[in-house]
Amino acid sequence: MAIAPRPPDPGPFEAFVVRRDGDRVQGAMEQLAWDDLPAGDVVVAIEWSGVNYKDGMVTVPGNRVARASPLVPGVDLAGTVVSSDDPALVPGQPVLAHGHDIGVARHGGFARYARLPADWVLAIPEGLDARSVMAIGTAGFTAAMSVDELERRGLRPGDGPVLVTGAAGGVGSMSVTLLALRGHEVVASTGRPEEARWLRGLGASDVVGRHALEDAPGRVLGAERWAGAVDCVGGDTLAKVVRTLRYGAAVAASGLTGGTAIETTVYPFITRKVALLGIDSVETPRRDRAAVWERLGSDLRPPDLDALVEAEVPLDQVSGALDRIRHGGVRGRVLVHVA
Repeated sequence: MAIAPRPPDPGPFEAFVVRRDGDRVQGAMEQLAWDDLPAGDVVVAIEWSGVNYKDGMVTVPGNRVARASPLVPGVDLAGTVVSSDDPALVPGQPVLAHGHDIGVARHGGFARYARLPADWVLAIPEGLDARSVMAIGTAGFTAAMSVDELERRGLRPGDGPVLVTGAAGGVGSMSVTLLALRGHEVVASTGRPEEARWLRGLGASDVVGRHALEDAPGRVLGAERWAGAVDCVGGDTLAKVVRTLRYGAAVAASGLTGGTAIETTVYPFITRKVALLGIDSVETPRRDRAAVWERLGSDLRPPDLDALVEAEVPLDQVSGALDRIRHGGVRGRVLVHVA
């Protein structure tokens, strides 16, 4: 891997760094030097990042998310190119990056600078800027992939209710917004009833609790309820969704906060021809990643990004935001104003 042309050394710069010492994990603000950045083709001056559930997990003792120590978390970031070995990415160009090993195996967005492989860096689409792409962030990108996959599978407005589970979280709330934007009838499922009014404001036609998903418990199939679904929870919730999809419908699954095991049978798949669509936002090929972001700048651009942003925090206050998202206390997106 190349080393990007070295710009003038900015001297020590701020970063939130997580260090592991045996069973202990400690996160704190530190000063990093230019040579602390890993090898890469492009240096980015970071302006905005976001707080994601994976970032919160990096600070948990014994976690299997972080694969390096010390580590700067922040699985998504946006800013401007400082230097580049790639002629398609020029100094001063607004760019974004997320997924791959960012924030889990190499330094991520909670720092003033990042050095990354060129293939991981995308130009910010026309109509968006660094703050708006982080208001969308990894969560919004995952939601957009989910909507895109469901539509490729044949889901159309008017087909019937589309369920979103974990609707008050980052991926869920963005999914509600994008599905409503596309003209779908959206039913939002959440374990936080106090968020019902907010979810209706995002476009949900109905808001239900987790218990409302139970249908014919103990049976291999329930009533055919959903024309499609976005599942951000996994586990038993996903199993309930699969059992209640309509004939030929699909669920786009990206969550695992409710567990990684799914207890179901083959009946929904072979008697109702339903489909389970796995959504991966980490290793998505660059061409596909760019295509989804182009849609997020055009026909999938959320009409009110600020409605999806709960808070903005400066870099030196990111620790508290990580605690909140880890304990399910975040509604929508929390942005980190790095610069």
